[in-house]
Amino acid sequence: MTSYDSTDRAILDRLQADGRIANVDLAEAVSLSPSACLRRVRALESDGLIAGYRAELDRARLGLDLTVFVELRVDHHSRETAARIEAALTAIPEIVACHIISGRADILVEAAVANLAAYEHLLIDQILTIPSIVDAHSTFAIRTVKTRGPLPLAQLT
Repeated sequence: MTSYDSTDRAILDRLQADGRIANVDLAEAVSLSPSACLRRVRALESDGLIAGYRAELDRARLGLDLTVFVELRVDHHSRETAARIEAALTAIPEIVACHIISGRADILVEAAVANLAAYEHLLIDQILTIPSIVDAHSTFAIRTVKTRGPLPLAQLT
């Protein structure tokens, strides 16, 4: 495993806050030359710490006013069943996050939809038609306080 220092953490912190920052501005923010900074960023990408870059879109402005968390229970647990369900869920555009969890449910998905009618269609016509999903429990977000916050980096050494 590669060792990381405070400069690497500073680069990651800054990129989490602004993934579009110009390399010259990033270098200045972390007290490196632009070429040294770029080498570090490329190394962090190569090591897999930086998994990618993307734009964060505003759900409400896109007409996706309803966020729903859906706990799913599965029967016939096996690696094949899990792989089949995961492939089916990740193919549904409205599902923006999917987690295998422990507890009363097996899977937790987050969906972004326009309204209750769109959610009903998603649940009944797409999610519940996936074989081995036997139960769904929905929780609706009233207001989102924080989403995709920066990851803590204190443990990175």
